Amino acid sequence: MAGTPRPGTITWTDLTVDNAEQLRDFYQAVTGWTAEPVPMNGYADYAMTDADGDAAAGICHARGSNADLPPQWLVYITVEDLDHSIAQCQRLGGSIVTPPRSYGSGRYCVSKDPAGDVCALYQPPDAA
Repeated sequence: MAGTPRPGTITWTDLTVDNAEQLRDFYQAVTGWTAEPVPMNGYADYAMTDADGDAAAGICHARGSNADLPPQWLVYITVEDLDHSIAQCQRLGGSIVTPPRSYGSGRYCVSKDPAGDVCALYQPPDAA
């Protein structure tokens, strides 16, 4: 990501699955993305890049801190204040699927809206 993401924008998209290599190969063949390994603890997740070499999405193993993420394309929406967004989510009938955790110097959680759809809420390091 270049610069600080703006609140309210979709900042990132990733897919967390048991067999990341299979889905990496699938999306390389289907979309033309190229996989860039991201070293983890004894394995690699993948940053998928487009034809210009720009980051397009991530494909991750459902291991470690990602073990409890839903196996679907997950969008990360930037918010100004993660704690405030969590409180609003719960007040309005949503729920928190995964509690807040670090993401680089920022923080995120996975939330579920009242219709059952999930997304990640992401607070960049220099927000709030």
